[in-house]
Amino acid sequence: MKKALITGITGQDGSYLTEILLAKGYEVHGIIRKSSSFNTARIDHLYRDQEILNKKLFLHYGDLIDPSSLNRLLEKIEPDEIYNLAAQSHVKVSFDVPDYTAQVDALGTLRFLDAIRETGLRRVKFYQASTSELFGKVQEVPQKETTPFYPRSPYGVAKLFAYWTIVNYREAYDIYASNGILFNHESPRRGNTFVTKKITREISRIISGQSDRLVLGNLEAKRDWGFAPEYCEGMWQILQQDVADDFVLATGETHSVREFVEVAFACVGVEIGWTGTGADEKGVALSVNKDLMAQQLGSDMFNVTVDDVLVGLSESYLRPTEVDLLIGDASKARQTFGWTPKTDFGELVRIMVDADCSEMRGPGSHF
Repeated sequence: MKKALITGITGQDGSYLTEILLAKGYEVHGIIRKSSSFNTARIDHLYRDQEILNKKLFLHYGDLIDPSSLNRLLEKIEPDEIYNLAAQSHVKVSFDVPDYTAQVDALGTLRFLDAIRETGLRRVKFYQASTSELFGKVQEVPQKETTPFYPRSPYGVAKLFAYWTIVNYREAYDIYASNGILFNHESPRRGNTFVTKKITREISRIISGQSDRLVLGNLEAKRDWGFAPEYCEGMWQILQQDVADDFVLATGETHSVREFVEVAFACVGVEIGWTGTGADEKGVALSVNKDLMAQQLGSDMFNVTVDDVLVGLSESYLRPTEVDLLIGDASKARQTFGWTPKTDFGELVRIMVDADCSEMRGPGSHF
């Protein structure tokens, strides 16, 4: 039985990867930070399973800013594979907490690799969660492994340090360490502060009467969006290669935030039109499919009518420096180990909207 150690196990990717590895017969160990409240919601269904807890899945306290905890866990667990998914991963927030972002995202990776070197676990395979934000002000379209980097946020800069640290320790100390340069990947488990989840969650709240408007920043930002579980499978595939290397995972398509909003509203039967310009632009309900909205809501007491203003803009959500366009070329991953995305953009948005509407209809909902 292989042992895997996952940082960020309570996050979106960590939870999906845990399910994937358990299904493959792994013993999975996860690092969680001590906090005043539990943050294990995404893995509670595993954590509460008595056939899994402390038999196949083990949780340990630790932190990427505490080198001693990393050394201790490596000596105790002796993992075969390490997936470093923990990060301060919100780009906008990284402008507010740049030092903390660097401590976790940049130096955290360095501390982990140095712990591997010091403990002598040279046979372990290390996966680093890199990001399309490395490309930032893109120098080439589409972006691939050889595209020059130009990060545009403290998050991107910290991840760039981690990327090159992986390459350096791989070359200097012969440590098996690979970068997965993953473009945006979403799911119903995405954190509520990320724009995709913010859109789908707020739409479910709007139609149920708990909110009256979705407020966003840059509608023109374009991203390459895929489905998170497929990308987590790709992480595992990256570490199954004989030689450590760096790979882009992406769909090869790009869509704007504006498109995401329109498709998401369409999933609940609302056609969105746009009026105004610049900061005064608004999204208005042009038509409402009452049957579809009632189906999503589980009730005919929906709260949206034609001409309602449902989308507004706020400069507070703009970044000091924006990344305008990301679109990835995953040819290398496809040719090397056959990875391809299976869920298209429209299906991804529908999955997220359906999940948020289902949650709205569930226990605790006033419907």
